[in-house]
Amino acid sequence: MGSGYEATSTVAIDAPRERVWAVITDPEAAREFMFGTELVTEWSVGGPIRWRGVWKGEPYEDHGTLLEMDAPRRLVHTHFSPLSGEADVPEHHHTLTWTLEEDGRATVLTLTQDNNPTAEAAEHSKGMWDSLVAKVKEIAERT
Repeated sequence: MGSGYEATSTVAIDAPRERVWAVITDPEAAREFMFGTELVTEWSVGGPIRWRGVWKGEPYEDHGTLLEMDAPRRLVHTHFSPLSGEADVPEHHHTLTWTLEEDGRATVLTLTQDNNPTAEAAEHSKGMWDSLVAKVKEIAERT
């Protein structure tokens, strides 16, 4: 892990960092911003994290491990999706790093995914993450 190309998506959100953190760690909000997925985790470092759902008509269960949780600043976990068609071995897992930084009254959310095998794969992931962080922004800014 930690090699290959990175995909990074960043958005400024007109909400306090604690509100953005609450959104990204809430299973109900995750269903909305993560394309209908069911997020299952105990939020304990070293513990499992799972995403279940249906993508393009095909059921999936992605999985990872929670590596770091520094509320409300940083969340780091691994991720593997069987839908990738790759073997479920560590060299095919990604690390996703969610960073929340205060910028005045706004929060800057950055989501970085490492270990993309090509620049094209990183660009594809970036497009998906751009959509996801935009949805987090929409949810967090609701009154």
